Amino acid sequence: MQTRTIGGRQVSAIGLGAMPLSIEGRPERTRAIATVHAALNAGITLIDTADAYSLGLDDFGHNEELIAEALTSYGRDTSHVLVATKGGHTRTPDGGWELDGRPEYLKRACEGSLKRLGVEAIDLYQFHRPDPKVPFGESVGALRDLLDEGKIRLAGVSNANPAQIEQAAAVLGGRAASVQNEFSPRFRSSEPELRLCDERGIAFLPWSPLGGISKAGGLGSVHAEFARIAESRGVSPQRVCLAWMLAKSPVVVPIPGSSRPETVTDSAAAADLVLTPEEVARLDAA
Repeated sequence: MQTRTIGGRQVSAIGLGAMPLSIEGRPERTRAIATVHAALNAGITLIDTADAYSLGLDDFGHNEELIAEALTSYGRDTSHVLVATKGGHTRTPDGGWELDGRPEYLKRACEGSLKRLGVEAIDLYQFHRPDPKVPFGESVGALRDLLDEGKIRLAGVSNANPAQIEQAAAVLGGRAASVQNEFSPRFRSSEPELRLCDERGIAFLPWSPLGGISKAGGLGSVHAEFARIAESRGVSPQRVCLAWMLAKSPVVVPIPGSSRPETVTDSAAAADLVLTPEEVARLDAA
């Protein structure tokens, strides 16, 4: 698989978003582990998780523990796999979501992630979402401290706007490695953030990248142009969607979610699909 760069480290051009393996509707554990193993077999070397990916407060940390188990049970060397996790979201007993961007909380959250992942340092730690109750710079300052202490190797932010990305880069002393924002055929509001990352050489990780692409992939999907090109190429619309994102900038590393081995294998194959400039233009305009 072709590779891209996050903070100077080479990763697969397509990553695995592990959230579907732990939230409502998640698969049973055997299939979840098999999905991670299928990703590794397909050449994926970036796995995105978060401490809050769970059913609720009682289940907090489920996804990180699952990823750790999958890597340990794989049976082959996984030292080259970059595991990215996030802190700053909390869960409530009834399964709701809340925010906590206090520096002291983020540092405690990082300690919990270190234990669940079973590592001495987290490959990429991301501030999950800005907390309106806490100055953004203070939250990112916790990641700066964690970098300086060697508890994380790379730092990034998620769900951030251009001004916040600029602020994070300043607080981190130019060490902002990634930005993880929603971006898909249906949700293109993060184009400004993508362009800024392209200018700065910061990795841009689209979450929920297949939004707007129907599971059936027929012409009734939100963006039929993806289905038309997929039909002409003999591949899935999902694969076309990810290839389109890769064509937008060399800093883009999509992290499609998956809960089945077949879907993650199809997503990984997008790294080998090269669209023509005319096809990219058609999809940009779709």
